[in-house]
Amino acid sequence: MEDPAAPGTGGPPANGNGNGGGKGKQAAPKGREAFRSQRRESEGSVDCPTLEFEYGDADGHAAELSELYSYTENLEFTNNRRCFEEDFKTQVQGKEWLELEEDAQKAYIMGLLDRLEVVSRERRLKVARAVLYLAQGTFGECDSEVDVLHWSRYNCFLLYQMGTFSTFLELLHMEIDNSQACSSALRKPAVSIADSTELRVLLSVMYLMVENIRLERETDPCGWRTARETFRTELSFSMHNEEPFALLLFSMVTKFCSGLAPHFPIKKVLLLLWKVVMFTLGGFEHLQTLKVQKRAELGLPPLAEDSIQVVKSMRAASPPSYTLDLGESQLAPPPSKLRGRRGSRRQLLTKQDSLDIYNERDLFKTEEPATEEEEESAGDGERTLDGELDLLEQDPLVPPPPSQASLSAERVAFPKGLPWAPKVRQKDIEHFLEMSRNKFIGFTLGQDTDTLVGLPRPIHESVKTLKQHKYISIADVQIKNEEELEKCPMSLGEEVVPQTPCEILYQGMLYSLPQYMIALLKILLAAAPTSKAKTDSINILADVLPEEMPITVLQSMKLGIDVNRHKEIIVKSISTLLLLLLKHFKLNHIYQFEYVSQHLVFANCIPLILKFFNQNILSYITAKNSISVLDYPCCTIQDLPELTTESLEAGDNSQFCWRNLFSCINLLRLLNKLTKWKHSRTMMLVVFKSAPILKRALKVKQAMLQLYVLKLLKIQTKYLGRQWRKSNMKTMSAIYQKVRHRMNDDWAYGNGESSQSS
Repeated sequence: MEDPAAPGTGGPPANGNGNGGGKGKQAAPKGREAFRSQRRESEGSVDCPTLEFEYGDADGHAAELSELYSYTENLEFTNNRRCFEEDFKTQVQGKEWLELEEDAQKAYIMGLLDRLEVVSRERRLKVARAVLYLAQGTFGECDSEVDVLHWSRYNCFLLYQMGTFSTFLELLHMEIDNSQACSSALRKPAVSIADSTELRVLLSVMYLMVENIRLERETDPCGWRTARETFRTELSFSMHNEEPFALLLFSMVTKFCSGLAPHFPIKKVLLLLWKVVMFTLGGFEHLQTLKVQKRAELGLPPLAEDSIQVVKSMRAASPPSYTLDLGESQLAPPPSKLRGRRGSRRQLLTKQDSLDIYNERDLFKTEEPATEEEEESAGDGERTLDGELDLLEQDPLVPPPPSQASLSAERVAFPKGLPWAPKVRQKDIEHFLEMSRNKFIGFTLGQDTDTLVGLPRPIHESVKTLKQHKYISIADVQIKNEEELEKCPMSLGEEVVPQTPCEILYQGMLYSLPQYMIALLKILLAAAPTSKAKTDSINILADVLPEEMPITVLQSMKLGIDVNRHKEIIVKSISTLLLLLLKHFKLNHIYQFEYVSQHLVFANCIPLILKFFNQNILSYITAKNSISVLDYPCCTIQDLPELTTESLEAGDNSQFCWRNLFSCINLLRLLNKLTKWKHSRTMMLVVFKSAPILKRALKVKQAMLQLYVLKLLKIQTKYLGRQWRKSNMKTMSAIYQKVRHRMNDDWAYGNGESSQSS
């Protein structure tokens, strides 16, 4: 894999030594050049508005259905309708589908399924297209997009109740094992959309059924709710001695990546795999519910807050200003002008320490009116801060600071408390007591955290505070249970493992898990916008490229948009799938999570994600690779417009692309999962010079994305050196405000062993 961490231009070097080390006059030209380059890059983000983005399990229902189809497939909607109408006329006279009673509709579906059991592939494909037309909402009889979505959902429940899914599952097995189609695709120099017609029809029907049945609504009748639970059970557990459905899709992914089946429509496979995992195991909100239940079962105290709600209530911070990113040597006035300010700077630091202590003390109590002393102290701090801003006026390179009115407005909006309750691990308390006993007594007591004899009173208070914020995770209990089982295997007996959907999926994946992870990351690499085309990379465009390549400029533009959209959807599905798997496996058992994480790291997942972010993330998130008139269900109601520049550019007026922002957040969450509490993986972030790459992502004014970027920066600040921290004080301040604090964590001032080498 290429080095994904090529140095960017959007931040200081990771070692902190690139901000000018010479004397003032000699360093000035370099300082001006650095200032101009950073200003040029930051100009694009100055006017970036706060993005109104609501994170969830998936996008809106219509958007998720439309992403199943590429624009190249639009002509097939008409083909599906024609196949249905030809078959329907032979079975029903003088009526349309929507005019039939439910019993008549069920009888017709039974006839369709019977007609699928023929030897001729052509006849079978025509009947499958008729079923697909039903799943797509019989749009020929609808007047609006709402009607199409309504009847699509109704028909999918009807199809499931008549056993359509199991029939299509058998057909899918046949197509996967079709050696003739595989060998034909291998012989072709370029695989196109025509090579996967049968597979695309089958996967589309199955995806529409999963997505429509998965969606819960309050108005659903009882029969639909029962059908949903039955369907979830069928997909979760091995039925008729067969593997869970998700494992079949995983095997399709590995077969595609191995080059044995280049004609597989990989986007549809990945979308279906993601939705099946989310349907059977549960989405992100369901995960939070499962976590609360599991803590209660283990006798652990309830969670201090709902992390999803806390993140939703957070506000985005302004991106780091380029003036504060420059080194101190470039901004500092001559020494003579600094002498009179040393006292005020020392006073500022003292006041800041007091403010930190105040915030930590008052954070979790009911807010009380500030005393006169506190108000006076805050006023002194503001005056001193104004004095610090005066330093910037001494350098002609730096523009004047904003007006006093805007500064005071910012201060009014500054949050009084921190959003997260601090956490302390058991080992943090043990480490603190070990250091204290060595210092005051001269010996330690191992893991004893209750005996405080011989320690001074302040240490007693510190231990009391640490224990108040002690957090025992589910993983801690699971590890302790495993250690006890290892010590006494005979007396404790064999552990009874509940056969939950997550446990069954993990057991099925275990044997080939490394291959699954490598395959997913290979596809993610091929779909990343920063990847360069290589001869040995896999072709992920087999289900988007037409048989005949475009001959006009407009057709080429349409295909270019389609290809970019295709890649974005693949990134979205893989990033969400991996994150869901990690979170569910971590909740099920910590060692399952560690095993999957280990194989992701072995497959270079960390540099791959950094490579993905080593681009203009703001441009990626605001990219408009969509043509609204060609999106389902709009394209089924209206006649396809004539291809013009206006029709290609016509689209929604939203500030950003939902799926791209969703993908970026999920990739950052994935990177956090892999590196949390892992020193060697954190050092990978440092070695790959991830700090400037991550800092550029802070230009996106969205609170959730910024939170996970700041988390990744926080874990490596101690290794980036003092100079980096001095040059990035606005980033450090944002970390303090938004990221959870761990008591005794020296992230803001500690120097790691490798701080100078980074």
